[in-house]
Amino acid sequence: MMNFDNIIRIAYLGPEASFPEIAKDYFCERYNIKAYPTPMPSVRQIMEYVRTNPATLGVVPVENSIVGTVRETLDNLMISQNQDIKILAETTIPIQYCLLSRTTEFYSITGIIANQQALGQCNNFISEELPRNLNVIEATNPSEAARSLQNYNLTYASIGSKKIAEVYNLNILKDGINDDKSNRTNYVLIGSIDTEPTGNDKTTLMFTTQDKPGALMEILNIFYNKDINLSYISSQQGKENPQNYVFVVSFDGHIKDSKISNAMSEIEEKATYLKIMGSYEK
Repeated sequence: MMNFDNIIRIAYLGPEASFPEIAKDYFCERYNIKAYPTPMPSVRQIMEYVRTNPATLGVVPVENSIVGTVRETLDNLMISQNQDIKILAETTIPIQYCLLSRTTEFYSITGIIANQQALGQCNNFISEELPRNLNVIEATNPSEAARSLQNYNLTYASIGSKKIAEVYNLNILKDGINDDKSNRTNYVLIGSIDTEPTGNDKTTLMFTTQDKPGALMEILNIFYNKDINLSYISSQQGKENPQNYVFVVSFDGHIKDSKISNAMSEIEEKATYLKIMGSYEK
């Protein structure tokens, strides 16, 4: 188990009661983190905050089941000037929206307050189960929508998470109203703490290859020859050079395992860039 006794703050994407805060709550409970929560408006600001403040942690999204890899997170991990910042843990949070209101009467709802993203993800529910002449009021985010309910009568509802219902003391009229029930986001905990093998670990690394035929296969063969199980691989165009692809892979094992460290040495010889993003408990 990692020691977080010296951690003062933990940063996450705001606003209050967002899905990133739910991920933050999970990490704090799982690893007994007593840090002061600090919401921030962007991944870049979180990364910079963690980079310049050693006694801090950050919670950032890395992949969504619908939109895929969160490019901003990977880019900032790649260019971070503090090479000690790494992934310490991971979790998956289902994106589950609820219909929230100060009333308990579902069939009395005549208006809804929500941000564009929530409205789009709950379109089927809104068109099929709410009145045709529904009054729709847009908000910046689900937290603002929940706060706005106090300015309207009891026939108005908002769209948000169970966390928002808890924070703003609202009733959940309908649960799981989002169209895609499989929507979920993977979050990681980042910081400059050293992790130890648990016996059930994974490692994630980022690398680029030489611009020649078979360059990627040469690196993937290293995993095959050393019997290392790859669980994830993705590629994206380089930010500075679109013709230079950056590969991200995750595989079973910890960087402190001799088999893994030996494989990293071989990969380093063939890659034009290599960064170990972290070894952490699965």
